[in-house]
Amino acid sequence: MSNSRGMFQGVDARITLASIVIIVAFVAFCAVMGEQAGAIFGDLSNSILLNFKWFYLATASGVLIYLLYLMVSRFGNVTLGKDGEKPEFSTISWLSMLFSAGMGIGLLFWSVAEPMWHYAGNPFSATSLSAEAAEAAMRVTYFHWGMHAWALYLVPALCLAYFSFRKGKPLSIRATLAPLFGEQQMNGWLGAIFDILIVVVTAFGIATSFGLGVEQLATGIKTLTGIEMGIGMKMALILSISLVAIMSVVSGVERGIKLLSLWNMGLSLVILAAVMTFGPTRYILNTILEGTSGYAQSVIGMSLWSDAQKDAGWQNWWTAFYWAWWLTWAPFVGTFIARISRGRTIRQLVTGSLIIPVLFSFVWIGTFGGAALSYEKDDRIAHQQQVTSQALTGEAAEFEGGAVLVATKADATNSLFTLFDKIEQTAGAGIGTLLGALASLLIVTYFVTSADSGTLVVSTLAARGDINPPAWSRVAWGLAVGAIASALLWSGGLKSVQTATICAALPIAVILVLMVMALHRTLLAEPLRSLQIQADDSYEASAG
Repeated sequence: MSNSRGMFQGVDARITLASIVIIVAFVAFCAVMGEQAGAIFGDLSNSILLNFKWFYLATASGVLIYLLYLMVSRFGNVTLGKDGEKPEFSTISWLSMLFSAGMGIGLLFWSVAEPMWHYAGNPFSATSLSAEAAEAAMRVTYFHWGMHAWALYLVPALCLAYFSFRKGKPLSIRATLAPLFGEQQMNGWLGAIFDILIVVVTAFGIATSFGLGVEQLATGIKTLTGIEMGIGMKMALILSISLVAIMSVVSGVERGIKLLSLWNMGLSLVILAAVMTFGPTRYILNTILEGTSGYAQSVIGMSLWSDAQKDAGWQNWWTAFYWAWWLTWAPFVGTFIARISRGRTIRQLVTGSLIIPVLFSFVWIGTFGGAALSYEKDDRIAHQQQVTSQALTGEAAEFEGGAVLVATKADATNSLFTLFDKIEQTAGAGIGTLLGALASLLIVTYFVTSADSGTLVVSTLAARGDINPPAWSRVAWGLAVGAIASALLWSGGLKSVQTATICAALPIAVILVLMVMALHRTLLAEPLRSLQIQADDSYEASAG
């Protein structure tokens, strides 16, 4: 039971205290040990990715197949709530919050940077910096940001929503595992250990993304104003964003988080439309179609490809690392998706998470990545013409990449703003600057959305699944996440915690498999008559 009196009123003292002790000790270790901590966790992370890559690949593909099965099976009619219960949020608000929590800021930068890295070299094209490499680059990027990522988010979301809103359990990981381990075990220390792990990983995941994101925002500010942000200004920026996020999370999902998510989606669409209009439109549209086709044709093969013959390390650095990173975010994003999905059916939740956000991501990646590749193509042609006209030989004749690729290699945070500079060169003065300003503003609001939704999730878990945790807990965890990010940024321990968080992906993957087993066992006990009634209700609602 959650504590109901004293200084821990409304939360579980065991989860809260244990999580705080682990977090403080870990931050102190990373700050004091510095490079040594980074080396230790880096070696451990590389070892896990090397030896358990197969497990990550199998888990991601396995849960995706299971979710697609649920979507078309009779279980798709099951309401995540009581029979006949209506969704808590409108479809537009729900999808906006889904996307803001699930992808958001990551897509803003990696939609340009990742295609550039794969364009410079990938195992699916024989030559780098070529048309073949560009095509493979988009296919690989689509794969990494496609259905597998959302499937890993969706498993905890579906399990939490089902057990909480339909079975009346708390919104916590322990509640989803009770069918396997028993209520008594999950109400004791075993259940507390699961929740503590999730709280710690979530807090570190948000804090590291917070810190890395501020670095990206600093690049935008420098590009727009020429001001170089020092460590003090970056920490002040973290504090400011944390305070805004706290105000948002205290106001609740129905107000602050929902409104910010709608703002994020609206501004994202404006920037997307501007890049598509002022950028190389024809190339972008062709890239979106070709990239989507390439994904559809290769998704099965890429899902099961493990580079068994060469084992060159590329897959560890990219696909396996991505799956591990999505896994560390799965409890946080999954809990938030569950929180906003009450009243939806399983089919609606799976469709809404696997299809609509993925298609939007493909359009976004095709637009930004396609524009960057188009400018790289132009730079390559210009270089070849220069080689021909000036009879250049040797190193001078080699094409090492255009402006966007060169900027990406120097610092991935430069890629987006360099793309805007290229658009300005072709579309007219002021367009690139305006896009840079809008993107910087969007970065801030995406950070706020991630911070407030993450804070809500941590405080919910600390309260043992209470969907309305006390306000003081939300404020405390909001400040804690900001303090963690600031401390790690100041001490240089950000990278250490990031690699350490990746190590936590392995136990989380095991937990996800257990959650699927518990969910399916419970779904099999759903009365067939109840499923048929829900199906009839859904048909009548759609017919009406």
